[in-house]
Amino acid sequence: MSSPYLLRPAVPADEPFLWEMLYLAIYIPEGNPLPERAILQEPALAHYVANWGQQPGDAGIIAIDSAAGQPMGAAWLRLFTAADPGWGFVDAATPEVSMALLPAYRGQGIGTALLTALIEQAQGHYPALSLSVDPQNAAMRLYERLGFMVVGAVGTSLTMCKRLT
Repeated sequence: MSSPYLLRPAVPADEPFLWEMLYLAIYIPEGNPLPERAILQEPALAHYVANWGQQPGDAGIIAIDSAAGQPMGAAWLRLFTAADPGWGFVDAATPEVSMALLPAYRGQGIGTALLTALIEQAQGHYPALSLSVDPQNAAMRLYERLGFMVVGAVGTSLTMCKRLT
């Protein structure tokens, strides 16, 4: 039996899909209205995807629905600087991870596969990976299971880090 999805490296042409994933990665507590999509143009969010694949260190994994041939989720990383940090910034040598799945594909282990593949891709290239997560977000359990540990907080979000060997 073939897998219901396949994973492939992200390429610059995936940028439009990464914008969609960035929007879905914004944690909104259940029952609250979704923000306008214009929020993605705010510099604090836009720098996670703008000109993706053209900055040194950009890397990612895209999950593709095998039957439909369409992307269903992504996990990607990007390096930031102290002058232009991400929400989960640790240092300039540690890329920050972003990830999301289309709602229909959540809870099926695809997020675990995406993040595991991204961690494997980053091994040997970086000392660690970081991310930012709202403590109410169910994805926090995934991050903890894969070895991310809380190292700080920014506003209502936790900064988590995974050391790589």
